[in-house]
Amino acid sequence: MSIKSKTTFQVQELAQKIRKRIQGEQLADGAFFMTEAQLAEEYKVSRTVTREAVSRLQGLGILEGRKRKGLLVRHPDPLQLFASSLPSLTASTENWLELAQLRYVIEVGAIEIAVRNATTLQISRLEEITQQLEASILNDPTSKQTVELDLEFHSQILKMTGSRLISGMQQILVHFFQIAQHKEMQTGTKERIIWEHRELFLAIQSRDVERARAMIRMQFRSTLDLEIKDKP
Repeated sequence: MSIKSKTTFQVQELAQKIRKRIQGEQLADGAFFMTEAQLAEEYKVSRTVTREAVSRLQGLGILEGRKRKGLLVRHPDPLQLFASSLPSLTASTENWLELAQLRYVIEVGAIEIAVRNATTLQISRLEEITQQLEASILNDPTSKQTVELDLEFHSQILKMTGSRLISGMQQILVHFFQIAQHKEMQTGTKERIIWEHRELFLAIQSRDVERARAMIRMQFRSTLDLEIKDKP
């Protein structure tokens, strides 16, 4: 093993040990961990390896360095971490398709929770969005307003789950799929697009989980087909 490979291995190993220690000791956000010098001494590694391992964990938001104080434990927001990594992921066509599949899994998987947890007020809001979307589709199915209303329609459904992570993930992902959404509006007929959204709303309104699941699958399968045929 070369010196560079050995150093990389040591960095990865130390970073993993630090993470496990923080989790095992259930250290609170803002708790003092130790200094880099103490880390190097305790784990018997060089200061170079220590600095690189700490740097990686700082990049993930797990550690924060403070001058004259040392390293503090942080509990990073997973949504912020995912959002910060998306621009680099979308540079690859393979990763783009992976993200499209992730969005499909999130929306199909969340529909049952959304149907069961939706409040009367949320369903009323979804009805308003559906009506606005139908009018916009009839006027121009490829307009910016139509695409934005369609994204708002799906975001509202994810909010119905009551989960910050699920609804937050949707809000992050939709920004990267406006192109695909626009293509779908171009290829589908006005009648089909209106019917799919209206049927999905009615299924949620009547608390029909199976019908809602079938409709959300129908909508996103067409989106996935477009991603596969015409990757960015």
